[in-house]
Amino acid sequence: QVQLVESGGGLVQAGGSLRLSCAASEGTVRHYGMGWFRQAPGKEREFVAAINRYDGITYYADSVKGRFTISRNNGKNTVYLQMNSLKPEDTAIYYCAAARVGTPQGRYEYDYWGQGTQVTVSS
Repeated sequence: QVQLVESGGGLVQAGGSLRLSCAASEGTVRHYGMGWFRQAPGKEREFVAAINRYDGITYYADSVKGRFTISRNNGKNTVYLQMNSLKPEDTAIYYCAAARVGTPQGRYEYDYWGQGTQVTVSS
């Protein structure tokens, strides 16, 4: 069973930075497509970023491109989301997810989810 545990969320002022971490079960990061999603109050869960298990190719939502960076450390079984130039509209619960097949951008294609970590950006 794959387990994912997010950490690193918090309260930050607009323009600031945060780094989220997703600690995964042994071998998960190496063998699964890994993604980050977020869900703001009253809104649907949306894709943020994903990283390919084989070649490390990354994918981003247009809203975060150029500000967020997804990366992974296979040895530490951890995926990161570096978030810079944060905006109030980035406020949401951020979720880490793992996909058995591919590196999808659709939430229904992911098989395992963490419990989420809250990110709040004040103006």
